[in-house]
Amino acid sequence: MVSTRSSSSRADSAGPDGASPTASPTKATRAAAKRSTPSSSTAVARRSDTTSAKAAAAGRWAHTPTAFTLLWMAVSLPLVVWDTIYVLGRPHTMEGGWLHWPLWVPYKLYGEVDHVYGWKAFNARNGFTAAQGFLNAIETAMYLAYIAAWLAARRRNTEGRLEGRDAAVAVLVGFSAAVMTLSKTVLYWMNEYYSGFDNIGHNTIIDLIPLWIIPNGAWLIGSTYMIWSLGANIIDGLEAASGHAKSD
Repeated sequence: MVSTRSSSSRADSAGPDGASPTASPTKATRAAAKRSTPSSSTAVARRSDTTSAKAAAAGRWAHTPTAFTLLWMAVSLPLVVWDTIYVLGRPHTMEGGWLHWPLWVPYKLYGEVDHVYGWKAFNARNGFTAAQGFLNAIETAMYLAYIAAWLAARRRNTEGRLEGRDAAVAVLVGFSAAVMTLSKTVLYWMNEYYSGFDNIGHNTIIDLIPLWIIPNGAWLIGSTYMIWSLGANIIDGLEAASGHAKSD
């Protein structure tokens, strides 16, 4: 028999002959079940929330390139293509070569500032220049794939928002390319440092700042920003997929 605590205490004070009647076991059980079990509407709401979260994690994650990313791509990609063709086209793109004028005339000066790009490295058969040019070509292809995905998305919506698998692939490709760019640029700086500035040490600091430090430093900043921006987007996607996305 199930009884409440209050009815039991009243029965004890009244004695055996004055015991008050207790609640029906069936009614008490139903009341307890009603208190302990959520309402059907609450359960449905919870299932609905879970389903919505799973649906969002499964296919609604989206990515839109930031304005700075698009600006950086617009500035850097033509310059990298220009640089890569010069490097891989040597000696024809160097002074005296049939491809030198007019596109690669500025590299005459740059080759004098940075001997990695000049005749010193080429005549010494220094493979570092061509190796980094080869990686430039791979990075450029990856960046172009990222831009192509964004342009394709713009045909579907004005913001160029990518969703689902398209977004995941584009972000992965762009992030990987940015990591390659940053790593290669740091390697370029470290190559000078650990060689005792063998290729640029003949310049004055006044010449180095506008002709070497600022141009090469820009690639450190641009690639670092892309890693931060795209990396944050990847983390958001992984959080959503795990069902533990942070609330705003």
